[in-house]
Amino acid sequence: MEASWRQVASGRGRARGRATAAPSSGNGAHLRSAGGGREKGSVGAAGLGPIPGGAATSAAAELMSQKKFEEIKKANQAAAKKLVEEHLNSSSEEEGDEDFEGKRGKIVANTFITYTTQTDGDVRELERTKQYVNEAFQAGAMTCLICIASVKRNQAVWSCSGCFCIFHMPCIQKWAKDSQFLVSSPLTDDDFGKRDYPWPCPKCRFEYKRSDTPSRYYCYCGKVEDPPLDPWLVPHSCGQVCERDFKPPCGHKCLLLCHPGPCPPCPKMVTTTCYCKKAKPIPRRCSAKEWSCHLPCGRKLLCGQHKCENPCHAGGCPPCPRVSRQKCVCGKQVAERSCASPLWHCDQVCGKILPCGNHTCEQVCHVGACGECPRSGKRFCPCQKSKFSLPCTEDVPTCGDSCDKVLECGIHRCSQRCHRGPCETCRQEVEKHCRCGKHTKRMPCHKPYLCETKCVKMRDCQKHQCRRKCCPGNCPPCDQNCGRTLGCRNHKCPSVCHRGSCYPCPETVDVKCNCGNTKVTVPCGRERTTRPPKCKEQCSRPPTCHHTSQEKHRCHFGSCPPCHQPCRKVLEKCGHLCPAPCHDQALIKQTGRHQPSGPWEQPSEPAFIQTALPCPPCQVPIPMECLGKHEVSPLPCHTVGPYSCRRVCGRTLDCQNHTCMKECHKVTEFDSCTDKNKAGPECLQCEEGCSKSRPPGCPHPCVLPCHPGECPPCVHMLRVKCHCKITSLYVECRKITTADVNEKNLLSCCKNQCPKELPCGHRCKEMCHPGECPFNCNQKVKLRCPCKRIKKELQCNKVRENQISIDCDITCKEMKRKASEIKEAEAKAALEEEKRRQQAELEAFENRLKGRRKKNRKRDEVAVELTLWQKYKYYLFPVCAVVVLVFAWYIANGVD
Repeated sequence: MEASWRQVASGRGRARGRATAAPSSGNGAHLRSAGGGREKGSVGAAGLGPIPGGAATSAAAELMSQKKFEEIKKANQAAAKKLVEEHLNSSSEEEGDEDFEGKRGKIVANTFITYTTQTDGDVRELERTKQYVNEAFQAGAMTCLICIASVKRNQAVWSCSGCFCIFHMPCIQKWAKDSQFLVSSPLTDDDFGKRDYPWPCPKCRFEYKRSDTPSRYYCYCGKVEDPPLDPWLVPHSCGQVCERDFKPPCGHKCLLLCHPGPCPPCPKMVTTTCYCKKAKPIPRRCSAKEWSCHLPCGRKLLCGQHKCENPCHAGGCPPCPRVSRQKCVCGKQVAERSCASPLWHCDQVCGKILPCGNHTCEQVCHVGACGECPRSGKRFCPCQKSKFSLPCTEDVPTCGDSCDKVLECGIHRCSQRCHRGPCETCRQEVEKHCRCGKHTKRMPCHKPYLCETKCVKMRDCQKHQCRRKCCPGNCPPCDQNCGRTLGCRNHKCPSVCHRGSCYPCPETVDVKCNCGNTKVTVPCGRERTTRPPKCKEQCSRPPTCHHTSQEKHRCHFGSCPPCHQPCRKVLEKCGHLCPAPCHDQALIKQTGRHQPSGPWEQPSEPAFIQTALPCPPCQVPIPMECLGKHEVSPLPCHTVGPYSCRRVCGRTLDCQNHTCMKECHKVTEFDSCTDKNKAGPECLQCEEGCSKSRPPGCPHPCVLPCHPGECPPCVHMLRVKCHCKITSLYVECRKITTADVNEKNLLSCCKNQCPKELPCGHRCKEMCHPGECPFNCNQKVKLRCPCKRIKKELQCNKVRENQISIDCDITCKEMKRKASEIKEAEAKAALEEEKRRQQAELEAFENRLKGRRKKNRKRDEVAVELTLWQKYKYYLFPVCAVVVLVFAWYIANGVD
């Protein structure tokens, strides 16, 4: 039951989203295209074919495909959820839009009310201007008829000065360029560019010059170039006073702010009289300054006999409506005719004798004299070569010369003698070209020659061939219908076949609300993308549930929204009233539908079934106590009965240390038991060990199970090290844990001498003890002088405290002096030896440079005298070594 109610809730949300989004077909199409685009895009990533490489590779590819599918599915669900939420909130937005439209309508009405509040204001003249202003404020109301798209606030536009229709700037520029090209394309190169060919407005066909082709974006009044976008002004307006001249011109200028459409009638007040000038002048609107006093006109008519009896009117008086007997121009007949046409002609020949006296006038009833006889004076012969002066009673004779008139062929002349009447046809045989110039033939000159060749040139529409036989090249315009589908996609072009773009569809379509009381007129083709108008009427459909009346809501398309009134049916089990929303027409999502096998497969939309659901379980709260008597909670009426609160039981067990950890359950209570918190037979039995804290220092657990009261003393033996860490001792645990510091020190003592060393290096003389050893060493140590010759025995602690020191005597100092003298003598001898060696090497080097012979080198060598050190050094080394050893032995024995 709960699952079905969740399905109902989700179905209502989706149904509400569909019902709200039904009038806006554009949004739904956009959502579907966005979803489709994402799914198609995912095929490239996840919809690849299987990659060879074993079961592991195919499994990885399948896992990746499933992951991509889940991501795309979540994205689509999030987009659908967002759209549904937007439509769920559309009711408040629609109310806000309606309030805004009402305020905007009041502002526009107040703007134009000053044009009609005074005498004879014409409201009908203002409707056209109001319509343009309202369309400028409405988003998507203004449409470019060339591209059949909405004109937005931030787009450059151009307005026709004839019909005031608004077009996109790029659209009208392309239209003008194409129109001029199509008009001038049949011309030759010599004529091209010499004439200024106009281009027409796509709607009203008003023609503009080439120089009038729009190249810059101006506001409606033409004062400001590229007007900035201001949300507080009419779109594409500069916000300044219009100041355009009224049409028809009256000398005043428009006082509205820069606006689309035609300027309204002139609102200025002027003092004027009526048409017949009989009434007194009165103040009136300049746009309605001509008025009638409704008195008889009284002006004399054209007949000159009667006066105009019509009421005071504009313009000239009508013709006289009366009838009178009037003679014709020649005066032979009299007839009853309208007084407004006194001159008329009868159908008789004049018949008056001409001045020659021999002939009569042959003209039909005419005005004035008949004139001279047409046969009087000098006359030419039939060939016009000779002139004769003869009476009017005689005919002009022929002159006998050749006729020589050009025959009908226009090439040859008449070869007969001067004759009366027309010349005969030309019978000469000539080589004639056909009219198209492709064939020749010898034939009589008077006969035309037309071949059977059909013209293959394209007509001016550049779509159809001429197909006329023997066409001279001036192919006639195409006489077929265009028949191309217009931009509206509803009608076909009714014009004759032409080049270039067809004119926009002139038809308009009414987009109505569901009830038809509200409508908006849009250009043909925009009805598919235009949202139906918001109707302020209430929906009049009867309710589909058990309620007598449905909730009030506005006129809409599609099915009515679900009823949200409380059900209020009496429940059978408990008698309470059902508080749930009406569920007579609930939407249940179908289950078991086909699931898409991958992201490449288009998922089908969920299907819902409309059905009546039973009333949900009663949710009236009734207080109930849980089984363990922990709390009293209000439970829904349909679930009243013993229940568990899901808490831990918490009753104290027999061990008095733990509580029952079972979930809230029934406990049998006995009358003899006064403790309400004591565990019952249904509670758990404690099976844990004793967890009470042990005495400080005792590491052993209690040997008893979990029990009440104190634990028994610990009798375990502990193995401990003595203070010197050499001997292991065994002591009872309870003695250690209950002893104080002194007793613990005694228990840990092994009764042996301490094996630790003092800082001086001697062993501690104390018995095994804790802590640091005392520093009171009295052992004898030897102390020497700095030269190690004198030595004495002293106590260790006094030597460590630097209380006694031994200095060198005179003998020590004399031995030091002798040793230093020997070292200096050795150093001096070594230095002299080094100098002699260097001098010998220098002299030898100089001798080599002089190039002396080897035999003479011995003669020139300088005899070097050996020093005492060089002579006796081999004897002095052993003697010095013996002296040093004796001195060292003496020092060592003297110290000891």
